[in-house]
Amino acid sequence: MAGGAIRSKLNPSIGMAVLVVFLALQVADFTTTLLFLRHGVGEANPALGALIRVTGQTALSVLLFKAAGCAMAVYAWRSRRTRLLRHFNFFFALCVGWNLLAIARA
Repeated sequence: MAGGAIRSKLNPSIGMAVLVVFLALQVADFTTTLLFLRHGVGEANPALGALIRVTGQTALSVLLFKAAGCAMAVYAWRSRRTRLLRHFNFFFALCVGWNLLAIARA
């Protein structure tokens, strides 16, 4: 395999499902992030926190991060790196859960 990349041999419809789950988790993370920031909980991602401080536009800053992540996910899906996307799905499911806990405790 070129460059040592791990390419999925899964059925293409399963690969599409992995991408759809990723995109759904991005929407959930976007929504819960905005909610917990409105409740006064601080952003844990230092790069996103810096962008929010520089622009003064919380929603736009989070949206830019999510758009960049989705673009990279589409690239990973098109190059059949669905294993990577599955790992990211697990990570973002944890992030959404964390955000929900932060909202509940705020």
